[in-house]
Amino acid sequence: MAYDYAIVHLKYTIPLAGLLTFISRPLLTKLDLYKTYTLIFIAFFATLPWDSYLVRHGIWTYPPDAIVGLRLFSVPAEELFFFVIQTYITSMLYTLLNKPILHAQFLTNKNDSSTKSRWIKILGQILLVGSIVGGAYLVKRGGEGTYLGLILIWACPFALFTWSLSGYFIIRLPLVNVATPIIIPTVYLWVVDELALGRGTWSIESGTKLGWCVWGSLELEEAIFFLATNALVVFGMVAFDRALAVLYTFSNLFPDVPNLSPLGLLAKAVLLDPATYDMTRVKGIREAIETLRRKSRSFYLASSTFPGRLRIDLILLYSFCRVADDLVDESSTQGGAHSWISQFSKYLDLVYAPSSDGQSPSTHHASVYVESTFPEEAWSALEFLPVKFLPRQPFTELLQGFKTDLAFRWTYPEKRNIRFPIKDEADLELYAQCVASSVGELCLRLVFHHSETELSSRSKSELINAARTMGHALQYVNIARDIAIDAEMGRVYLPSNWLKEEIITPEDILRDPNQPKVENLRQRLLELAFKEYDQSRKVMNLLPHEVRAPMIIAVESYMEIGRVLREGKGAGVQIQRGRATVPLWRRLWVVWRTLLAEK
Repeated sequence: MAYDYAIVHLKYTIPLAGLLTFISRPLLTKLDLYKTYTLIFIAFFATLPWDSYLVRHGIWTYPPDAIVGLRLFSVPAEELFFFVIQTYITSMLYTLLNKPILHAQFLTNKNDSSTKSRWIKILGQILLVGSIVGGAYLVKRGGEGTYLGLILIWACPFALFTWSLSGYFIIRLPLVNVATPIIIPTVYLWVVDELALGRGTWSIESGTKLGWCVWGSLELEEAIFFLATNALVVFGMVAFDRALAVLYTFSNLFPDVPNLSPLGLLAKAVLLDPATYDMTRVKGIREAIETLRRKSRSFYLASSTFPGRLRIDLILLYSFCRVADDLVDESSTQGGAHSWISQFSKYLDLVYAPSSDGQSPSTHHASVYVESTFPEEAWSALEFLPVKFLPRQPFTELLQGFKTDLAFRWTYPEKRNIRFPIKDEADLELYAQCVASSVGELCLRLVFHHSETELSSRSKSELINAARTMGHALQYVNIARDIAIDAEMGRVYLPSNWLKEEIITPEDILRDPNQPKVENLRQRLLELAFKEYDQSRKVMNLLPHEVRAPMIIAVESYMEIGRVLREGKGAGVQIQRGRATVPLWRRLWVVWRTLLAEK
């Protein structure tokens, strides 16, 4: 019986912690562990004096035959371990659920928040202040409300502090990301506590409790205690994420942010007056996230594994590329589409024009040009494009790729005289180089800028060449997936000389993009894609460790579409709007498998 409390940990808390660790391990970074261990340290020393008071005053008691006997300030070793394991469990669940979201998009201040949010924050503060006052009253009165009062005057000040600082941020976060890591561990520990109280592993002094049970032997005070402590852990993790979001988003205020930011810097970010936030930038990030979520589920999923500022800049880069492509592609006339290309080129001329010192790029006049030329929904994508760290040439290539898309346009409204500019594999490769290799190089340039690992010039050169080759592979997969979609737009990106070999014309594909001969061509294109993929995949091992797995995930998530297409419709392929998609479970498996392999 001396091990009864220890057995509770062996049967209930440690297995759950182990399961969450196993699931989360591939996703965990040094930063995640830094946040978790720091919070465990804070929780341990914030709870120890309070718990010691309860034990020394007989409010909590532990039968001698239920514990091993080791104590610190009268608190049994098993109880001390509970401080650690509960914080760890809740932190791991929070981390797992919050990995996919970019917290920068939820930064806000009073002016950016709705009236409803303001009232929710005020009501939360009133409730917490009232709980502190009520708790103090119960403790002063003594008797049956003592334990409940002690819980309230201990937990509510911490909650009030974090809610006052981060209330608007918490309210903006998706409810599931905040509520789930509070509710699930709370309910689980309620069950564990009910079993332990029923066995007499620990008990509450009858004269200090109300005597109300939620169910079975679970006392009301214990139910409130676990709810409050898990809420405090989650609020603590939210405070960490808010601080990091501030550091990553506002580089003008925090130019240098190490991967493991010291607590002093995190505190400075948390205490920064939200009125000073550049909400225009935050709103630009929100719009970029929404574009990414709608237009590329594969990259949206992969982006969650990129660290800090690199993740933000990659999303902003993608947003620009997507907005530019949509404006050109969705233009009602060919002349209008060419005009957009010219205007994007003019914008790049402005942002890459030398500044007054003759060296660094300047954005002089660019903002005025954007607002006078482009639709409002495109402003943020252009305003926040991180051109400072990127060369001009890949953008020029991208615009040239748009011109190739326009070459498919027909001359007359009756859709006669359709042109098909992809004559052979050389044209196909050139097109992929313009629209995909260019973007791959831009992404890699951002990696070089943000990485804390210094690479040699030779390694950088090899990686850029590999990124451009990988761009071919990804674009070929994209073409193979979208044959039917492209046909609806009057486009056939399959090389015309391939079509001749199959005794088929581009017009035949426009009429019926699902015929058997098209499937043969699709498989041929996929073979070419995987050939290019194989050539460049190994070179990715040269990437800095902190970005290697995320970059591989970005590639593998897209190449998985190619694997699905190779398997065919009989292998669980999902078809949405005429294109094959990868089931969610399979995309998650790609992420988990890749991260685990790179640990």
